[in-house]
Amino acid sequence: MACRISELIVDCHDPERLAAFWCAVLDFEVIERKDGWVEIGPPGTGFGGLQPTLIFEPVPEPKRGKLRLHIDVNPTDRDQEAELERLLKLGAAPADVGQTGEEDWHVLADPEGNEFCLLRRRL
Repeated sequence: MACRISELIVDCHDPERLAAFWCAVLDFEVIERKDGWVEIGPPGTGFGGLQPTLIFEPVPEPKRGKLRLHIDVNPTDRDQEAELERLLKLGAAPADVGQTGEEDWHVLADPEGNEFCLLRRRL
């Protein structure tokens, strides 16, 4: 038997703010709040479902440099450009991690500067 990813932990300064942002991005809901951290996951599923949950954990130190691990998302019900517009309105910002401009994805940052990529819609 193998392991599976059950949770991804995101260090941050404002767990509530990032949880709200990522709930809107992924259509997730808050599953649990405890000791300053916030866990979010798919509606009605919670921990243990097919998708990993995200836990936003407060840390005092600032983010430094490009993340070594990041999240990729792709739209499920609209094209990439429409989803890009939606994410920017939610508080994402364009990010430069050295891309050439020829990529078919967009590099963005969440409200605390954590990079993530918006891929094209997969049918």
